[in-house]
Amino acid sequence: MNAPVRLLLCDDHVVVRAGLLALLASEPGIEVVGETGSGEEAVALAGRLRPDVVLMDLQLGPVTGAAAGIDGVEATRRITAVPGAPYVLVLTTYDTDADVRRAVEAGATGYLLKAERPEELFAAIHAAARGRTAFSQPVVGRVMAHMRGGAAPGTLTEREQDILGQLARGLGNREIARALFISEATVKTHLGRIYAKLGVDTRAGAVAVAKERRLLP
Repeated sequence: MNAPVRLLLCDDHVVVRAGLLALLASEPGIEVVGETGSGEEAVALAGRLRPDVVLMDLQLGPVTGAAAGIDGVEATRRITAVPGAPYVLVLTTYDTDADVRRAVEAGATGYLLKAERPEELFAAIHAAARGRTAFSQPVVGRVMAHMRGGAAPGTLTEREQDILGQLARGLGNREIARALFISEATVKTHLGRIYAKLGVDTRAGAVAVAKERRLLP
């Protein structure tokens, strides 16, 4: 039996957080290892608890006693900047292009709306733990169109397609290098070209656009 996904929950609405905790407790494949209502505490807890996934709200209040706090986007950026960081899955009520783009560019591996059905949330958490992207259907089309910026799609080379396929499996640069018998530097170079051709800036964005364009098997 697979170990449950270790999850850190960050949402500044106490009632909402309590509801999510009760909901997540009903899924045996997910273990909530920590909870918080602030971005700063989420960053600290992510480093200390080492969860597999951080379920992150976008709009967050400040730490108690502080004049202001960082939002979910900045918290996501700080969490994902650390080597071996957990995956961040955004769960929010906001679905504007700007919000989604900022979250993905900050390193979020997925973006869900709070209107999702429980089973969709569970599935997205499990997908995120494997490094796979998860986006709510209502936002996928227009977000990907915005990220492409209307640019004509570039043609990927065979090697770039190989790397994109490994990326979709959730592999890191070192793992991709080992799987394809190339150096990490070569992987990074190809990733830069893939991002440029797909009009994205992140791994999650590349996989999402590739799926929409059916570039992945």
